[in-house]
Amino acid sequence: MEKDFYTFSEYMKKEDDSLTASMEDYLEMIYRLSGRNGFTRINELSAALNVQPPSATKMVQKLSELKLIKYEKYGVIMLEEEGRLLGENLIKRHNVIANFLSLLGVPDEEILTETEKIEHTVSEQTMKCFNDFICFMNNNPDIRKKYISYIEGHKSNLL
Repeated sequence: MEKDFYTFSEYMKKEDDSLTASMEDYLEMIYRLSGRNGFTRINELSAALNVQPPSATKMVQKLSELKLIKYEKYGVIMLEEEGRLLGENLIKRHNVIANFLSLLGVPDEEILTETEKIEHTVSEQTMKCFNDFICFMNNNPDIRKKYISYIEGHKSNLL
């Protein structure tokens, strides 16, 4: 067990990620939106993220400087290879967390919100544990049924 406690901000400083949570959100959405025809546009991106187009433009310019996307003013947004790979991993991370929360019995209407809160703070090692747990439960339907029965019989408010 870890003996030293820190504030949330200090724990986040210990992570060695080069992208901010906001950058990850944009890249993930660009990946989603680009799936249809290989590109997206600022207006489509800003609408999907519920932000103003100038805010989306600023972030897209930052991602372009990092060589994760291709973007020219008033043009289309396309993923570079590194951005595509990163976007794919961000989607996988998102889906693993959403599946994990669903398995735990988190109500469907809360899964997206909770996933968005968790996905930028969880380590790769913890993600592997989440995924292992999902696989275990999917490969052991009898245990999954027992768990579902248990949580349905013990529904309670917060601890």
